[in-house]
Amino acid sequence: MILASPAEFLIEVQSGRLAGLDVGTKTIGLATCDAGWAFAGPAETIRRTKFQKDLAALTAFVEANGIVGLVIGLPLNMDGSDSPRTQSTRAFARNLAPLGLPVLLWDERWSTTAVERAMIDADVSRAKRAEKVDAMAAAHILQGAIDALVNLTPDS
Repeated sequence: MILASPAEFLIEVQSGRLAGLDVGTKTIGLATCDAGWAFAGPAETIRRTKFQKDLAALTAFVEANGIVGLVIGLPLNMDGSDSPRTQSTRAFARNLAPLGLPVLLWDERWSTTAVERAMIDADVSRAKRAEKVDAMAAAHILQGAIDALVNLTPDS
């Protein structure tokens, strides 16, 4: 179920490991956070194929990591409006209903750029950046969400 606000998400999931997803056209970057929502880290990248195979890979990831909720990066235009990618991400999130997990869509503007800049500053090779950027972007998205969530109260 896609929840409209962080407060609604917090009511559904008050603790436990979350997964962050950076959904692209070719890959899905995955990240996880600790059960106390203190820090997020990159996990893996799934190469997208057919949706049923993507769903099976996500199901295995969720089960293996004890995930209780999903934070999916929402690619908005710079002015905050929806784009065609925004709509496809919303559709992808709706199609994750078989997982039975609460879903929070989180503004991902600048996430990939921020991660790429940090990796360049750390002198990570272009090949390694390409290999890691999606999972790192998912961690960046998830960290932003958990930072906001820990400052909410369930009734705010």
